[in-house]
Amino acid sequence: MSDLLKTIDARTKLAGTNKLEILLFTLGVDQRSGRRENFGINVFKVREVMRTPEITQAPEMPSSVEGMVSLRGTLVPVIDLARYAGIATESRPEIMIVTEYNGHTQGFLVEAVDTILRLDWSSMRVPPDMLLTQMGGLVTAVTELDNNKLVMMLDVEKVLAETTQTDQTIDTSMVVQDRELADKMVFFADDSIVARRQITMTLEAMNVRYQHAINGKRAWDDLQRLAHMADMQGKTVKEMVQLVLTDVEMPEMDGYMLTKLIKSDPRFAGIPVLMHSSLSGVSNQKLGQSVGVDGYVSKFEPHKLSEMIAGFLLKDA
Repeated sequence: MSDLLKTIDARTKLAGTNKLEILLFTLGVDQRSGRRENFGINVFKVREVMRTPEITQAPEMPSSVEGMVSLRGTLVPVIDLARYAGIATESRPEIMIVTEYNGHTQGFLVEAVDTILRLDWSSMRVPPDMLLTQMGGLVTAVTELDNNKLVMMLDVEKVLAETTQTDQTIDTSMVVQDRELADKMVFFADDSIVARRQITMTLEAMNVRYQHAINGKRAWDDLQRLAHMADMQGKTVKEMVQLVLTDVEMPEMDGYMLTKLIKSDPRFAGIPVLMHSSLSGVSNQKLGQSVGVDGYVSKFEPHKLSEMIAGFLLKDA
């Protein structure tokens, strides 16, 4: 399995090109539909792929959590993705994809892995409402390959929040609050409903005004409309928006490309871009810096998010 991951090369050249590499995998044939669905995960989040090791059952865990495994002395929770997605299969998952989000490691049980593809985010579309309903909001993007194979990108943040029993509330006492923040506006972009909910709660606890979009393409369209409105009113865009907060992985346009467009457009001069992502590796932060990101903060740490946001918003106050 390690040979598969060795085919991932030149990742650092992807920043600002609106491209991504995904690992394709299947969860098995759904007994209800008789279909084998194809899914994808960003290779940046994959640490390794292996045969499913012996799993130790753990008490009082969500039903889709198979148990724990020991990887080089570290206990790692193992999630059965087919069970979580409600896909009833006859076969037992034989492969485990070891992933890393926000510095936390977990295993995803799958039927099989296929290959690694390099795609353009512009080919990844927002799922139609019917698919969103069918998959319970689990899919954040969908694309069709040349062989007519449909590939769905999972909202892994939603999976982890619900299976690892992550506290999705925030402690308002840990959030930065300052009366001068009430006059500030943040524009944020994120395709995960879980992440959008936590960003919203954080900004509201800070008493900061906000607008948002569900991906980079829609964010860029909205920001251009704001720039046109500012021009009509004889203002600068910075007078209307004081900070842009963006996820990295988003259909149609990723956060790297969105940042590159903002930083190359003089209308948005002086507006800092803060990258908010579950891609927690140092290399990903360097990718953000290469396109002009002003700061980087990991997801699901609202106190750190509020500190970073306040640091930028109060700098010129």
